[in-house]
Amino acid sequence: MSQIWHQQTLRLTSRQRGFHLVTDEIVSQLDHIDDIRIGLMHIHILHTSASLTLNENADPTVREDFETHFTRAVPEDTSLYQHTLEGPDDMTSHIKASLLGNSLTLPIRNGQLALGTWQGIYLCEHRNNGGSRSLIATLTGTG
Repeated sequence: MSQIWHQQTLRLTSRQRGFHLVTDEIVSQLDHIDDIRIGLMHIHILHTSASLTLNENADPTVREDFETHFTRAVPEDTSLYQHTLEGPDDMTSHIKASLLGNSLTLPIRNGQLALGTWQGIYLCEHRNNGGSRSLIATLTGTG
């Protein structure tokens, strides 16, 4: 068995604000995942106004409910914040990203992400128009 370390930058397409299932988009870009029998993928988003989380991959209303919850929990009211240079979704995006987090560490088994039946990776886009997003994926394991 050989030890494998691989790191690469991934790009996600631009999306409107919301919670988006991006598992397939991420996996399709991963080099060398097929070479790993047992390992881990650490994925980190290189932005402060979007986040990553792992949750329900089947029912899209879950993602809609996430957006509803976070919109209510962190309202776009510029009178509440000082950091509003880029608009009313600026500071609120930073808060939401900090609440959800900027990285995930997921198991790899036999060349695939070892996720539960109903689990998928979400891009949590907190800006109204966030643009494309960059990720760093680090894969490690045995081949």
